[in-house]
Amino acid sequence: MTRTAPEPQRSRHPDHALRQGGGRGWSLAAVLVAGLVLMPVLSVAWLALNPTDNIWPHLLSTVMPRYFGNTVALALGTGLLAAAMGTGAAWLVSMYDFPGRGVLQWLLLLPLAVPAYIGAYALADFLDYSGPVQIALRGWFGWETARDYWFPRIRSIEAAIVVLAAALYPYVYLLTRAALHEQSGSAYEVARALGTGPWGLFARVGLPLARPAIVAGSAIAMMEAVADYGVVSYFGVQTLNTGIFTTWLERRNAGGAAQIACAMLALIMALALWERFARRRARYHQSARQPRPIQRQRLRLLPGLAAMLACALPFAMGFVLPVGVIATYAASYPQGWLSPGLARAAWHTVSLGGVAAVLTVVLALIMVYGARLSGSALPRLLMPVTTIGYAAPGAVLAVGLLIPLAGLDHRVADGWLALTGTDPGLILTGTGTAIVLAYLVRFFAIGQGAIDAAFTRVPPSLPMAARSLGRANAGVLRAVYLPMMRGSVGAALLLVFVDCVKELPATLLLRPFNFETLATRTHERASLEDLGNAAPAALLVVAVGLLAVALLARTNLGGAGRRHA
Repeated sequence: MTRTAPEPQRSRHPDHALRQGGGRGWSLAAVLVAGLVLMPVLSVAWLALNPTDNIWPHLLSTVMPRYFGNTVALALGTGLLAAAMGTGAAWLVSMYDFPGRGVLQWLLLLPLAVPAYIGAYALADFLDYSGPVQIALRGWFGWETARDYWFPRIRSIEAAIVVLAAALYPYVYLLTRAALHEQSGSAYEVARALGTGPWGLFARVGLPLARPAIVAGSAIAMMEAVADYGVVSYFGVQTLNTGIFTTWLERRNAGGAAQIACAMLALIMALALWERFARRRARYHQSARQPRPIQRQRLRLLPGLAAMLACALPFAMGFVLPVGVIATYAASYPQGWLSPGLARAAWHTVSLGGVAAVLTVVLALIMVYGARLSGSALPRLLMPVTTIGYAAPGAVLAVGLLIPLAGLDHRVADGWLALTGTDPGLILTGTGTAIVLAYLVRFFAIGQGAIDAAFTRVPPSLPMAARSLGRANAGVLRAVYLPMMRGSVGAALLLVFVDCVKELPATLLLRPFNFETLATRTHERASLEDLGNAAPAALLVVAVGLLAVALLARTNLGGAGRRHA
């Protein structure tokens, strides 16, 4: 009786063959990187549980209800308005042909290049009592003072919601548009054949199919609204984020700031859980065959013009208005471009952002590669946890970084003084090191996501062949993975750098004395109503943001546009 040889067991994980070659050093490195990224969040929790002066009962009985209520209202209002703007624009450009559609589908992404705080400065200047709108109204109708007419209050939570939604709706637009293009056009054709009109087609077919994308985009917009500081501080809206600044900088109570930071983290986690809960039973599957592309319906003249205006309005609010106002000031006050502080702030921005981007991508590469090589489950379990920094607001991370870094700084300085007799000063908190670490933790998820996705696109046979030729783990990474991942690594570097340039709360809290970046310079000058000197820095921030938007449009809209043109 002949025995058949047992079939070799197939690896349950695509990296099983890689793990055969070992990689304990890489695994340990991945765990250390995860510890570095999680350190600020754990520090915030420890400070909140062990405050030197527990003011939590006082906060609960005085300011916390107002902080929390305003934050929830801001998040809900921003999420709903961003969902309406983004979903409506995505539906129109996906389902209909109208004048300007081809250009508008790209222009609708541009508000992502404009930080929301720049939109706040522009809106307030444009609509305030001394702005061109109210001046024109008083001239037309003969009004002399503000008592002669009613005008909406600009510095309010309602205006903050409008500004944030105008800056954040592209998240909903991008995800919803992609979801609509991934669906087959057959469902819409059947609905039309059964007599469903345009509104019924949207409510009964398009909206249910795109609901997961709408919920995901709205959740991102709501989390960004919770994390915002520039808009709410400029408009005088007291939220949890402004509460951290007030408690820490004015009341000098780090424990109380950490407790408010924990409340912010809890709210962010609740939003993330809501997003998953809202999509828990949603199952959408495409046909195994090539899906039929959506056949856009050509609109007549008046409906087409209405669709064009409906898509142009979010773009005008989120990009044209802020950039137009800031550009006008920059042209009217050319001396602002010659200010010596601007060049120094630009250098600080580029150097800190560049260092942070390189460190973030390098450490993300170590984390992902180490997790894939590790035979232990710990690095793979820690990978998703390290993305919490992206959800955590910059002010929260600043609280978690500054206290332990300040303690370490003083110990290092005391030790160096005892050994050499010279005082080195504050090495970590007295330089841009703390800011770089905050950027690293805040945007680590971007680098990790891009690198992890790039690893999955490399065929497993290539690194296996390199190992069979005697290459070690580092050699496989250098000779096989990195050349094939060059584009993804470059995109990750650019995206992290752009987010570092725009980051405001962490930079404000962690910067040394008399240290400016483009974001902090813009915020401080605008807070003093000096938009002439704020405009050049703001325009430079927008210009850098446009690089990321161009990359995003090329990656996400280019392919869809070619498939469904």
